[in-house]
Amino acid sequence: QLQLVESGGGLVHPGGSLRLSCAASTLSLDYYAIGWFRQAPGKDREAVGCISTYGDTTYWPASVKGRFTISRDNANKAVYLQLNNLDPEDTGVYYCVAPLGRLCVGSAREAYNYWGQGTQVTVSS
Repeated sequence: QLQLVESGGGLVHPGGSLRLSCAASTLSLDYYAIGWFRQAPGKDREAVGCISTYGDTTYWPASVKGRFTISRDNANKAVYLQLNNLDPEDTGVYYCVAPLGRLCVGSAREAYNYWGQGTQVTVSS
């Protein structure tokens, strides 16, 4: 069973940056694509992006393209979500997720089998 742990959330001013990390407390991330979802207050969870084990990335909401970047650090067994030029609309709980396999499987929640507990990102002045 893959267990995912997120870190790096916090409070940031509009226009600021954060880097979220995803690590595995069991097994290894090397064999799994890793995605990120977020849930804003009062809204459904939405997919933010995904990276395959081969390093291919996909981003879904138009609002995050060009501002968010997903990367893998195989040496440190981690996946990162770099958040730049943050907006209050980016506020929410960010979840690290993984499907069964090396490839990204789209933006549907049901496609991802493993979920972390989430880390809170608050963008406010």
